[in-house]
Amino acid sequence: MTEFDQRIVMTGFGVVAQATLPMLVKHLRVPLRNITVIDFADREEVLRPWINKGVRFVRDRVTPLSLPRLLSTHVGRGGLIIDLAWSIDFFDILEWAHHNQVLYVNASLESWDPWSDMHSKSCLEKSLFTRYQRLLPLAGRWQNTTTAVIDHGANPGLVSHFVKQGLLDIGAEAARENDLPRAQGRRLERLVEEEKFAELARELGVKVIHCSEWDTQRASRPKRPDEFVATWSVEAMWEESISPSEVGWGTHEKRLPPFSTKPETGTANQIILPQMGLNTWVRSWVPHQEIVGMIVTHGESFGISHALTVREDGKPIYRPTVHYAYMPCNDSLVSLHELRCRNYELHSKKRILTDEITEGMDLVGALIMGHRYQSWWTGSILSIEGARKKVPHVNATAVQVAAGVMAAALWTIQNPQQGVRFPDDLPHEDILRHARPYLGRVISEASDWTPLRRRRVYFDENPQAQPDLSDPWQFTNFLFRP
Repeated sequence: MTEFDQRIVMTGFGVVAQATLPMLVKHLRVPLRNITVIDFADREEVLRPWINKGVRFVRDRVTPLSLPRLLSTHVGRGGLIIDLAWSIDFFDILEWAHHNQVLYVNASLESWDPWSDMHSKSCLEKSLFTRYQRLLPLAGRWQNTTTAVIDHGANPGLVSHFVKQGLLDIGAEAARENDLPRAQGRRLERLVEEEKFAELARELGVKVIHCSEWDTQRASRPKRPDEFVATWSVEAMWEESISPSEVGWGTHEKRLPPFSTKPETGTANQIILPQMGLNTWVRSWVPHQEIVGMIVTHGESFGISHALTVREDGKPIYRPTVHYAYMPCNDSLVSLHELRCRNYELHSKKRILTDEITEGMDLVGALIMGHRYQSWWTGSILSIEGARKKVPHVNATAVQVAAGVMAAALWTIQNPQQGVRFPDDLPHEDILRHARPYLGRVISEASDWTPLRRRRVYFDENPQAQPDLSDPWQFTNFLFRP
């Protein structure tokens, strides 16, 4: 157990924070009176057991004006901010933490009222890519300063460590193959031993990586037509679902999707599609089921594709295509379809599934494709029963996300002068060691799945329905066109 006698502030106390707090105090020896939760919603009832033990609850809304006052009152130099609130500007809170030498952990890059002027912004201006281009120079200037770990939930977050573990497992397996030339086998062994992940992915022939997720949790209480139901944050799910799809764009891709934006400045590792994530569907796979998931905008599309880029003379010569493929729970799928009926305006009522869940699980991991084994999935399969054994009164999705947050918080405390760090910068073995007890079954296994394996063309008259048989790993082959 790690000792920590400084103050901790948690911004937001939704279902992920409710799963994070008990994990944190289990692994961190900290006086509970040092922990303050700030939320604009009335969380006193759900926090009552913790308040009785000394945790403080402040009901207040964090705004550009109140942020310095609230933070300086409840946390100081050497303390820790765990930022799990929706719609608190990431850059404002990160800058405050940096200048006040306060450790910082979050699970996403949020902004103040992100949809106030969305109708007048371009796809690029709406994108996460633009936020990362603003963040990277800060990370470069703030090296060896107070640690801030960015984007570290389940995905983005743990999925980066699943990618690393999957690449090592594929490399070790391939190096043992009898038909592999000896020189290539030795090269693979060296890359595995040195953990040079970008070069290893290139040597293995990895073309595409999905963060593939299927949430099968079901509740006893049916969804009503006037409510949006989810297993994590309703507001955050709505925001990312109606944001433009973003894809880490691989160097093997032959052609850009129509009307897509490909930034030519900065890291230039992504494309932005001029359509909402909830309307962009792709074929993907989880054990042992093909799924059709949404490319909702997510940080791992940027982070993993950036980390796995190989450059020569400053130019990219290798990069896999990377994006999310999310198939949420049934009630969320219906909620998202109703959003279309509502012209994308959020429902008036919102509900997070917890104790009413009767069955199901969340399967989330990295689907690594294009190598000699076709596909390889490394990730977590957590049932609702398994989640409740670890943290009662939440759900499997929240426990997986919280495990990533908790592991990042422990690493941050143990490494307080590392500057701004992304998930791909952290040691995967350390992070997975802390998170693994909360992830149910963690598996890493090969699959012969490809997007063409069960592909059928029902309308030959439609040229867009024709697959590219010359390369199964082209983005066009994954796109699901109903």
